[in-house]
Amino acid sequence: QVQLVESGGGLVQAGGSLRLSCVASGTIFRINSMGWFRQAPGKQRELVASITNGGSTTYADSAKGRFTFSRDNAKNTVYLQMNSLKPEETAVYYCNEGIKRLVLEAFRDYWGQGTQVTVSS
Repeated sequence: QVQLVESGGGLVQAGGSLRLSCVASGTIFRINSMGWFRQAPGKQRELVASITNGGSTTYADSAKGRFTFSRDNAKNTVYLQMNSLKPEETAVYYCNEGIKRLVLEAFRDYWGQGTQVTVSS
């Protein structure tokens, strides 16, 4: 079994900051891609930022310059530092990772349960 557990969400005023964390646990042979997504009420889930195993990061245009995706491989943990938050970024934020549990197994997508981020105006 593999579990992704997010934390760090909460209520913040516009212009404030939050740091989200996502810890992967269980039987893990290798982690490939990692990403943060968000889903606002009534909207589709969208990619916020992603990072490849080689360390290359990609950000949504709305996140560039304000969000930073980082990882600690030793702890199987990824982070999303979010600065200058806006009310329209209120959403549930999800961690997503491509994980291979065993050496002969294919990579599979895993999702966390999500953490609520609410930005007040």
